[in-house]
Amino acid sequence: TTEIYPLSLHDALPISCMRLFIILSRVPWPLEKGDKLRAYYQIRELSRYHDVSLFCLSDTAIDPKAKTELLRYCKEVHIERIRRPGILFRLAKAVFSKLPFQVHYFYKPSLKSKVHSIIREFNAEHIYCQLIRCSEYVKNIHHIPKTLDYMDAFSKGVERRIASAPFGIRSIFKTEARRLVEYENLIFDYFENKTIITEQDKRFIYHPDQQHIHVIPNGVDVTHFSPMERKKKYEIVFNGNMNYPPNIDCVEYIAKEILPLLPPTTRFLISGASPAGQVLELRENSQITVSGWVDDQRESYASGKVFLAPFRIGTGLQNKLLEAMSMGIPCVTSTLANNALGAEPGRQILIGDSPTEIADLVAKLLNDKDRAAAIAEEGKSFVHSRYNWESSCLILNNLITGK
Repeated sequence: TTEIYPLSLHDALPISCMRLFIILSRVPWPLEKGDKLRAYYQIRELSRYHDVSLFCLSDTAIDPKAKTELLRYCKEVHIERIRRPGILFRLAKAVFSKLPFQVHYFYKPSLKSKVHSIIREFNAEHIYCQLIRCSEYVKNIHHIPKTLDYMDAFSKGVERRIASAPFGIRSIFKTEARRLVEYENLIFDYFENKTIITEQDKRFIYHPDQQHIHVIPNGVDVTHFSPMERKKKYEIVFNGNMNYPPNIDCVEYIAKEILPLLPPTTRFLISGASPAGQVLELRENSQITVSGWVDDQRESYASGKVFLAPFRIGTGLQNKLLEAMSMGIPCVTSTLANNALGAEPGRQILIGDSPTEIADLVAKLLNDKDRAAAIAEEGKSFVHSRYNWESSCLILNNLITGK
């Protein structure tokens, strides 16, 4: 059933100028995934100007702290559980559909009228939909202006995973990539405004009016993610949702192809929620520690001498790089990841695209403290000047209000 939580700390917010309805595919708390983090900070900033009615889907149990946290910013919060039997049924039906599997995963047709009812009762003046996963719920509402946040080009992300997918399900990935390209193009015309995180992903939305997609970058809470003095227990560290395929691929790449090229005394921390089986198996190497969920991600970042994130698949801007750089940790990544980030190679970040090249860069940072400190300081200054939620969300607010 839908849970509705009453007005709380919202009374303390400034007078609003618009009633804004926001629909999400996940409850944005705790902040262990990128879409949650983006939604949370956007809600926090937008609620300074508007009354917010939040509708969240959730395929997992709800953290009890989420209610209190979200009510600091929202006038009302609606949470709807989608459960495994229904998800499996919809995915089975998706075989005979043209819609992407992940749209079927989150779209429960019986909920559509409930969403529309909430929008009417709230008297919403604008609808903000995060991700194409939720767009079926609101796409046919034409009397209220709508904004769709693509966030990333999902089609490109799935396409990049085809080659590494198990042979038996590779055809499913190909089908999903094709469906996503078509759907990302189709859904474009249902929304007045379209946003995405990076210019790189914008180019992968294949619509003739692609240039009208607005780039709204992520930010980083520079007050929270600031340098911390901690004992450096690990030479290299990676932090993220460890059930997310690009993260899994990244740490396996580090563990199996890069770590063997570094001294046997090199210690590697893999930190983050829900480590997949492949990640847990990496613990067989005594150099590797898999921590799982940690209450304060900053402790993980601060315990490493180098943050290593050489992504080979995936899309979008990597929040983990923003956070590590904001904390003054020197970072090594790949061209793919830095294309979205836009840091200056060799000055603000180090870039490598082969195991040998990456291992050499890491070794140089570990052996040259002055060089590591310079990269860390330049990286921190770059992130603090370019990525902050206040300026990012001001662009979004101006788009929504037509300023």
